[in-house]
Amino acid sequence: MNKFEQLTPDEIARTVAQTMYAKDTASQHLGITLKDIHPGSAVMTMRVTDSMLNGHGTCHGGLIFTLADTAFAFACNACNQNTVAQSAQINFLKPVPVDSLLTATAREISRTGRTGLYDIDVTLENGTLVATFRGNSHTIKGQMIPGLNSNKEEKK
Repeated sequence: MNKFEQLTPDEIARTVAQTMYAKDTASQHLGITLKDIHPGSAVMTMRVTDSMLNGHGTCHGGLIFTLADTAFAFACNACNQNTVAQSAQINFLKPVPVDSLLTATAREISRTGRTGLYDIDVTLENGTLVATFRGNSHTIKGQMIPGLNSNKEEKK
């Protein structure tokens, strides 16, 4: 019996997330941390520092995008099928001041065949929505952790 066969989908998601994060030096460098993970969903946070400010003295939009994109990546890879972004867009709703703790909450809207659709809300600590991100994913060959299967389809 494979040592992974006894794992629940949530345990698989956590195992995949730990493996992904260990390799994700960009997220580590920016202080992005994983707070919660389940198949098709992820919650990540990032504290805005002085080095993240744009010319207007607020968080650079590219870094807000990076946080949302990271939550997207963890959510769509949580089932242990290698998945990449096919496209993404973001809407910035409010400026974000220094020292804000941003939270990106990713949720799967649809996953059929090799494509998926995910919505990610980026909020301040008080719940204020500052950005919305929508990502389309595409599943590619391979797994983050070979031999760790998350559903019956992958075991065939």
